[in-house]
Amino acid sequence: MQHGFVITQGTAEEFVELAELIEASGWDGAFGWEVVYGLDPWVIQGAMAVKTSHVKLGPLLTPPSRRRPWKLASEVATVDLLSNGRAVLMIGLGDPGTGLADVGEEIDRRTRAELVDESIDLMRHFWSGEPFTYEGKHYQVDWSSKKDWDVTPVQQPPPIWTVALWPHEKSMSRAFRVEGVLPYVPGETPMHNAITAEHVAAIRAAATERKGPDTPFDIVMEGVTPIGDTAALDKVRTFRDAGATWWIESMWGAPGGVEALKERIKAGPPEV
Repeated sequence: MQHGFVITQGTAEEFVELAELIEASGWDGAFGWEVVYGLDPWVIQGAMAVKTSHVKLGPLLTPPSRRRPWKLASEVATVDLLSNGRAVLMIGLGDPGTGLADVGEEIDRRTRAELVDESIDLMRHFWSGEPFTYEGKHYQVDWSSKKDWDVTPVQQPPPIWTVALWPHEKSMSRAFRVEGVLPYVPGETPMHNAITAEHVAAIRAAATERKGPDTPFDIVMEGVTPIGDTAALDKVRTFRDAGATWWIESMWGAPGGVEALKERIKAGPPEV
């Protein structure tokens, strides 16, 4: 199991400083977050990329429904190049509470799902560096001649992780199209996730059946493991043993500000 840390608060400069501390403290990933208006996560990830050498990087998470897929593909490819192949794109439908409705973004759930699916297709086409045409419900692209300014990321393709509801077939089918899943169960939220080790084991079995036993597939769990909390470590251990491949420390709303984040980062990832 690998271990990441979400930087849940801080100035732009502190995000970069914390990413360096995350790497120095033995974590495997330094992640940010995204809202409609605020610090631009992909700009910050670019800065984090040139200040680190091995941690994975990406916001948790980016909703493609509010972005043009070619713009998002460019951002991910740029961070992947700056980091020499360490970008991870974590996607989801997006939470209307992050400001989507306030600025007139799409909030219909079905439409957002359609936009996510088409965005996955288009980003992979752009990342391939090969000419293509695409006819979707929402996007029509004629990229049938290779452009002099095309760039290709180091990773082919950069891995995509998507939020998905277990055992919802349509949602999980999207997850099995990509490289990883942040699973939730219906009726829960990322802040109150009731997924269990039994759910994780069932997802791992389904992934093996759908993708084959030799195809890598990340199952990503998030939560908190306070320093000295053995029960929290036991929970992480059960997720690992059930087939989870990433634990992401997510101190959303934790008191103590940036100093509290630093304290937990310095203690290192949970030893399980």
